[in-house]
This record gives sequence, C-alpha cells and structure tokens, in this order.
Amino acid sequence: MFKRLSVALLFAVIAHGAAAQGPKKGANGGDVVVVEGHPIEFVSKGQEIVFYILEDDGQTPTQTKGTSGRAVVQDGGKTTAVNLSPKEPNLLVGQLAMPLGSKARVVFSAKVADHTLQARFTTN
Repeated sequence: MFKRLSVALLFAVIAHGAAAQGPKKGANGGDVVVVEGHPIEFVSKGQEIVFYILEDDGQTPTQTKGTSGRAVVQDGGKTTAVNLSPKEPNLLVGQLAMPLGSKARVVFSAKVADHTLQARFTTN
C-alpha cells in the first residue's frame, strides 16, 4: 500500500509541476520536455507512441540507431510498460494495445548518446 501511495504522490507532484509550467509544443505538435539538454517531444498517433529526440541545440536529430527505451504508461487506472524501438534518424517508437485516453501519464526512459534520459508527459 505504501508503494502505491508513493507512486500516486509522485505522479501528483509531476502533474502539478507540468501544469504550472505549461508544456512547450514541438515541431511535430507534441509536448516537449528538455532533459540533460536534450529536447524530447512526445507524440501519440492512435496506438503508436513516438518520441523525437534532439541534440542540445534543439535542431539536430540525436541518432537513435542501436538504442532502445521504455515507456511506462498509466492510463485508465492501468499501468503498462511499452518497449521502444529506434527508427531513424531520431525516433523511439512503441505500440499500445489501444489509443491513450485523456490525462494518461507517460514516463519515457532510454540511454541515448551516453545519457540516461527520463521524461514525463501527460496527454490532453
């Protein structure tokens, strides 16, 4: 029970912080979070989730060839882990069983360009 309470509290704090700042929009229409200088844009297209990763200049694609990642999705009271596969030049892509609902929470993690990156997103 303590673990669930801790996870719920963590997501509440993250959601509050994201709401206070307001997400930035990326070139592909998704929300952008900057982690260790790398802008990461999250886009959900039906049952596909896509993460665009850029270098710290915000323009140059970060090569994702040979990289893998994972997204933990909390949606409708269920938590699901989704493996992400690279798609050139700078994408990590995963497949969901069903499209994301409103206010779904997505936690991205991957080792990219010698950095371990984690980013958190909430759908509209």
